[in-house]
Amino acid sequence: MRYTGNKNRIAKHILPLILKDRANETWVEPFVGGANMIDKVDGDRIGADFNKHLIEFYKGVQNGWTPPNRITKEEYIDIKSNQDRDSKMTVWAGICCSYGGKWFGGLLGDRPEYERKKNGILSNHQDESRRNLIKQIPNIKNVEFVYSDYKSLEIPQNSIIYCDPPYEGTVKYNEVINHLEFWEWCRIKTKEGHKVFISEYNAPRDFKCIWSKEVSNTLSKQNNFTNTERLFSYCG
Repeated sequence: MRYTGNKNRIAKHILPLILKDRANETWVEPFVGGANMIDKVDGDRIGADFNKHLIEFYKGVQNGWTPPNRITKEEYIDIKSNQDRDSKMTVWAGICCSYGGKWFGGLLGDRPEYERKKNGILSNHQDESRRNLIKQIPNIKNVEFVYSDYKSLEIPQNSIIYCDPPYEGTVKYNEVINHLEFWEWCRIKTKEGHKVFISEYNAPRDFKCIWSKEVSNTLSKQNNFTNTERLFSYCG
């Protein structure tokens, strides 16, 4: 699913590292976001997020809801102004049909610069988002989606916890976290017997970088940049 900071492009690199010693542990994501990691994992899975609309969206999709073929600019503005009316449509408009997957960051297809050409043909990004979601649905059918912040989430014993939190110093999501508290939480969970992995650009010194790769990102047609994605684990 289109989502700011989604890990779809790097999942093939980091999942083998995270899952290499997995037995029957539950896979837990406290920041499930676009579900672009959890949809590639088998077995028991828990996907949590503090965006209540996002969790209701996933539950709706699991129960057979499908998005409309297209939303207009007028509909987009109306949904943005009435976000509690229908969580499924709020997420569909606010994330899936917004540029870069940024929360109500501008309607895809509303302006020519939002459309990139493929073989001389303008792409229909809303249709692309719809097709991607429909393709993703079977892979998240059995995920337990939970509305919770990471600190309150109930985690089964000896789980694999993959964290993709809002990166420090980047565009803010719905959930604003205290990063010092987050890293301390990761230390505690590791000491409790969980295997904890964190995606971030940087981490405290007692966390080991086990993988890194330069990745290009796009906020707009005029705003392209490259950062080094890293995967960390606590080394004590």
